[in-house]
Order: sequence, then structure tokens, then C-alpha cells
Amino acid sequence: MATDLQGELTSMHRHRTPARRATSADVARLAGVSRTTVSFVLNDTPSQSISAGTRRRVLDAARELSYAPSAEARALGRGRSTSVLLYLPPAGSLTEDIGVIVERLSVLFSEVGLSMVIHAWTRRPAARVWSSVTPAAVLAWDLAEDDAERMRRSGVRGVVSWTGSDDMGRWITGLRERDIARVQVQRLVAAGHTHLGYAVTGGEHMHGVSQWRFEVLQRECAARGLPRPSALPLPVDPRGAADVLLQWRERHPGASGVCAHDTTAALAVLCGMRRLGWKAPADLAIVGVNDSPAAALADPPLTMVALDPEVTARHIVAVINALVRDEPAPSPPDTAGAFTVDRDSV
Repeated sequence: MATDLQGELTSMHRHRTPARRATSADVARLAGVSRTTVSFVLNDTPSQSISAGTRRRVLDAARELSYAPSAEARALGRGRSTSVLLYLPPAGSLTEDIGVIVERLSVLFSEVGLSMVIHAWTRRPAARVWSSVTPAAVLAWDLAEDDAERMRRSGVRGVVSWTGSDDMGRWITGLRERDIARVQVQRLVAAGHTHLGYAVTGGEHMHGVSQWRFEVLQRECAARGLPRPSALPLPVDPRGAADVLLQWRERHPGASGVCAHDTTAALAVLCGMRRLGWKAPADLAIVGVNDSPAAALADPPLTMVALDPEVTARHIVAVINALVRDEPAPSPPDTAGAFTVDRDSV
């Protein structure tokens, strides 16, 4: 009996059809219609009159087969791609703020008929990725101009970057950063702190985003007639952070406020202060950027600048949607929606 059962299982295994992705031809066979009709129904082609019964059979067949058209098929059926390829920022630049923006991008792209595909960031996006996805648009972290031009020549209608030299990049690294600096400095000045420092952590101090933010912070202080802020590259350990803070205070006895690049930099300042026996805000006031649960759990809880992710996400989608539709680019927002989350470090 055991031998019979084993033979039956072997036979079943031998005749089992290997799993494969369903095609439009499979949907057409099951629904009893042509592949052209399947394309008309699934792409909701407005110029074609399809009866309700036929439409229902096609949709039921597609659902039964778990049919999902490829990006190439959708592009051919609609005459244009609806995919937006998003190269995620590098790990060192990822924040909860960017995570929320990415979530909102997915929803907002869907609302305008576009779908977002995510790929891990590389300094020079691989042609193999964007050519296989056949996107209508590409949104990258920092895109070299030759890569952008190559994409455009290959039919990608919208090519923008978070931090590049195009209109989108200039808004993010310009007005968006100015909004952050304005709110950060304004909060410290309101509390009586006029000699400030800029704290940043990480192995590559003063590169990329931190460099832009420090430069914008310097301009904001100059516009207010404040002393030029000092850069405070902090190691992520209490002893090293304490040494940097002590040397800064020795050079600038009147320094009393810190604009921290993010939560990690603000926590590094707190650790260095604790080793020196300093208290916030009595000995040094701190305002960080991109609020997070960690900032609220610090001792003392950190005052932070938060950004409204909806402002950035909606602008990105508006720009890309305009490029895809070959329409004029929208005017950028005059604010990034920066505001202060007041706690106990100021």
C-alpha cells in the first residue's frame, strides 16, 4: 500500500505543470475572447465598445489567473509607461522623514495614474534597471547629467533628482533647507542664544546634505547679524563628543546654542555634555532636525524641527506628473512646512 501511495505521488509530481506567470493569452483563452479584447478591457481603452458581459468574463478570468500585466505590456497597451522608478537615497541619508515621504509618494502617484517602483540607490543608476522597468519617469537621489540625458534619449519623459542640479534638486537643497535653517535659528535666538554651532556625525563629515545645511545655516546667521556658526564634527562616542564641545567652548566662550543635523547628532551633543557635567539647556541649548521617537525619549527630550512630508511629496509628484504629460512644471512651494516641536533642550 505504501508502495502504491509512493507511486501515485511520483506520478503526480511528474505530471504537475510548473508554476509560471499568467499571460494575456491565458486570460483570453479562459474568457473565450481575443487577446486584443483582453487588452482593451484591462487597459480600459475609451475608444472601444465592450459589452458588460464580455468585460466581466475578462476581469473574472484575470482575477482567477492572478494576471498582472508587465510594465512593458502596460506601456504598449496604453501607448506610454505609467511607472515611476524611485532610486532610494543612500543609507546614510535615510531618515524617518524620507520614509514617510516615500510612503506618501506611492499613494499620490497612484492618484494621478502612476505606479512607483523602488530600487536601492547607487551613485550611477544602472541602465539595466531603468531600461528593464521602462519607466515614464525616474526619481534619483543625485543623478549625474550624462545619466539623466541617456535616460531622456531612451524615452524616459521625466528625470529628476532629490539633490541634483535640476529644478527639483534646487528646491530641496535650496528653499527646503532654508526653511529648516530659519526655524532652527529662530527657535534658538528666541531663547537668547545667538552664538551657534552646527553639530554633525558620521564618517564623512561635511559632505552632501550636511554641507548644504551648514552653508544655508551660515547664510541665515549672517542675515540676522549673528556670529558665524562653527562646524562641530562629532564622533559617535561620549569622550570624543565631549572633547569637540569643550574645544569649541574654549575658542568661543559665548557659544550657547547648537543646531544639530539630525537626531543622532543631537544625541551625540547630549552624550558629550553629560560627560562634561553640562546640562541642557542651561549650559547648551540644542535644536535638531527631523523629529523622531528617539528625540522624544532623550534626557532631556530634544526640541526638533519637523517638516511636513506632504509638502515635499506633493511637489515631487506634481513635477513628475507634469513632465510625464509634457506640461509646464508647477511653481515650487514657498515653504517646506518646517515647524518646531518644542521639548526641553531649549
